[in-house]
Amino acid sequence: MDIMAEKVGMDPVEFRLKNLADKKMAGVLKAAAEKSGWTSGKAPSGRGAGVALGIDSGTYVATVAEVAVDKRAGRVRIKRVVCAQNMGLVINPQGAKLQMEGCLTMGLGYVFSEELRFKGGEVLDVNFNTYELPKFSWVPEIETVIIEADDEPAQGGGEPAIIALGGAVGNAIYDAVGARLLQLPMTRERVRVACCESLKFEVASVEPHWKNQKAKCKKQNVKSKITNKNLKIAGVG
Repeated sequence: MDIMAEKVGMDPVEFRLKNLADKKMAGVLKAAAEKSGWTSGKAPSGRGAGVALGIDSGTYVATVAEVAVDKRAGRVRIKRVVCAQNMGLVINPQGAKLQMEGCLTMGLGYVFSEELRFKGGEVLDVNFNTYELPKFSWVPEIETVIIEADDEPAQGGGEPAIIALGGAVGNAIYDAVGARLLQLPMTRERVRVACCESLKFEVASVEPHWKNQKAKCKKQNVKSKITNKNLKIAGVG
């Protein structure tokens, strides 16, 4: 959805709302966007904010994530997550909130580290020295919104929150640094590769104008921002 929103030059939330016919989904999206203080803008904006939606066990989910990205190290830190759910009748809102928070915390492992590797039919990750679980130090600020729907049957509340976290974080990374990741987990190596590919595309897109710019700068005795070194680093020079 974010890729299509960018193609037409629209804000990701506005694009979704314009094309959503499902009132429940539009409701959780509006709630999450409002709670997060979403600011309209075309990605990548440099803010590091991403959104994603999903349905699981009859529950409608909208998640907004805010991230900071270290492109050189490939390190991504989730600063804040806002998750809105419409799960029908909720008997114990506090218990539902805790379930959502726990599910989002569990999702950090799926997003960043948990992966089973195979070679020749053999499982390579057989213990926790290579299969990394999320740490408490990874846990961001988590805010939840439970949509009041007392006239509707109760739906799943414990696991649905996990389904949109990866998409929201991936979109947030793109919004922060213009690097698109489409595979989980988003390990440091995959983030570094995506950032490198993004840099190659960025430099390649200006390369046709580079010689003219450099000549103009030289004539005006102004140092060009684009150098041979920049192009070599990006792998296109």
